Amino acid sequence: MTTLNREEFTSAISEWKAISEKYQELKQLISTSNIFEFGIEQIQWLIERNKYNEFCVEVGVYKGAMILILCPIDEKGFKIEEDVYPFSSLAKCDGDIRLLETKEYTIVKHAVLSNDLRKIDDSADTYFPIANVPLLEQDKVVAAIESWRNDGMDWFYNECEKYEQTKLRNIFERFYVPNQDFNQTGKYLDKLICSFGLKYSAIFQQTLVTLIFISYYKGDKLGNGVGTSMEMISNTYDWSRPCPPICRL
Repeated sequence: MTTLNREEFTSAISEWKAISEKYQELKQLISTSNIFEFGIEQIQWLIERNKYNEFCVEVGVYKGAMILILCPIDEKGFKIEEDVYPFSSLAKCDGDIRLLETKEYTIVKHAVLSNDLRKIDDSADTYFPIANVPLLEQDKVVAAIESWRNDGMDWFYNECEKYEQTKLRNIFERFYVPNQDFNQTGKYLDKLICSFGLKYSAIFQQTLVTLIFISYYKGDKLGNGVGTSMEMISNTYDWSRPCPPICRL
């Protein structure tokens, strides 16, 4: 399991805060076609420690790479101080990303994103109705990921320009993620892929960055039972909240 000690954790967070409003440095650090990957040990570590209905994902910079760091939260909504923290570095995906959604009214939809986050295939098959519903609508997820891939650096540029004028920080430092994103993974889970996405917030009247988690299962367990009643009907999990601007728990 890839982890940071407490000193490395603090340093990584500080480094992200130091450069997050500097567009030229962000250009060197971030590729919008790359993703994060969390292994089963890291996921279990978080599940065992988190006591709240959300957990925290801190953003950092470590050894010249952008990273996401998993942080458990206690019953009162405060981050739990740990000796080590699991993390994942932003890197190129080693294969296509497959999203599945089974809609209540009998349509099973598949989409495939290439390893650089381009949509390369989608399809739909009709089966008998089932009772379950997906956690996220697949079309919205694909649109959010593609928007990030195409416009993510423009988003950073715009936010950096606004910071130069106002000195108000609006680029995310951490995310708060619904606990169900990791708790609904099941015994066949192999890993979680995490991608940034862009979506518009009517409340904040601006486009926000979110994290999207996509689960991978051993032995293609996700595809088993297609066309019948399925226990697992989506491998794509809920929207996260970026802080700033949404820093309340």
